Amino acid sequence: MSRANLHLVPDDFQRRQTLANGERFLTPELQEYETQVLEAEEKRWALEVQIFQELRHRVARENQRLQEAAERVSDLDVLASLAQVAQENHYCKPLIRDGEALVIREGRHPVIEKNLPAQRFVPNSLALDNEERQMIIITGPNMAGKSTILRQTALIVLMAQMGSLVPAETAEIGLVDQIFTRVGASDDLSQGQSTFMVEMQETARILHQATERSLVLLDEIGRGTSTYDGLSIAWAVAEYLHDLRGQGVKTLFATHYHELTDLTQTKKKVKNVHVAVKEFNNRILFLRKLQEGGTSRSYGIQVARLAGIPEAVIARAREVLENLEQGELDPWGIPALARSTQGITENIPVQMEIFPRPEGLLEQKVRNLDLEHMTPFQALLTLKELKESLSCP
Repeated sequence: MSRANLHLVPDDFQRRQTLANGERFLTPELQEYETQVLEAEEKRWALEVQIFQELRHRVARENQRLQEAAERVSDLDVLASLAQVAQENHYCKPLIRDGEALVIREGRHPVIEKNLPAQRFVPNSLALDNEERQMIIITGPNMAGKSTILRQTALIVLMAQMGSLVPAETAEIGLVDQIFTRVGASDDLSQGQSTFMVEMQETARILHQATERSLVLLDEIGRGTSTYDGLSIAWAVAEYLHDLRGQGVKTLFATHYHELTDLTQTKKKVKNVHVAVKEFNNRILFLRKLQEGGTSRSYGIQVARLAGIPEAVIARAREVLENLEQGELDPWGIPALARSTQGITENIPVQMEIFPRPEGLLEQKVRNLDLEHMTPFQALLTLKELKESLSCP
């Protein structure tokens, strides 16, 4: 109230504060309302805690019923989700057998096929057992789909044994106690372990823990060390798994070591398959289809070209590959790996021969031989003539 109107202030008004131009008053009603506002927050919290405590006690009394209901709802949620996915993606009902055979017809990878355009994923069939096809060696180029086949097989087995339908036309799944995988590359440098060491540790666990009821998936064993060491390890691991505890273990072995395909000559339960490609003008088309038999090429240079490696590097890689395929040393004693079609280095010393050897004539004769229409007797005569042409005059 201003000073000029102080005489109008009612008697029940209580002076609260003096201002420069007036006085501030408080009525009993306002004071009571202020008290209610200040205490309301505290009372609200107290009431909320009381209601929450009562709710906890009521829930605790129904604990067993609630847990049983939650478990049934969660089971229903899982089964309904699996059924929906199976219907939308055309899964089949697998046959779960007590035996050890694993037969998948037109199997698919449930994740990869969803990330590809419609009808782009190529399904594959696979059969494993403990009698004739216990180990399958999978060869083929990079990016052809070897790892996908390994992973989809593991997922189909896992989905079948958890009660789900599976992405395949038909599937017969023998019971598997464990699925072991050695796929990809990783390291643990903080513990002083290289990529190859981690790979070997994973392989060691498989060799120690796998049983005849297990499924083992190996992808590029031995690639982290030298070629001869890696090939030797891969060969020995394959043999060990084939003969494990006198029965062996079902194994899918993807590799670029084409020498492993020779295991079929010494181990009766090993079979070779390869992921098909089509080559045209030094380029490859990935067919993504698994076929019987091994392959002797990895098409690594063609894949490097697809990745964008400069054409000069690709051309030089082809030269080096041809050199490696022809031999280790050239006629001048230089490692064939360093040989180039651009000519011999000028600094290479050449030993002159007193009696020049007729290599040029000999090579020409060999190229002109018609081996397909030559009889064994004619071959012997030709070999005799070639031998005589090498004799010194």
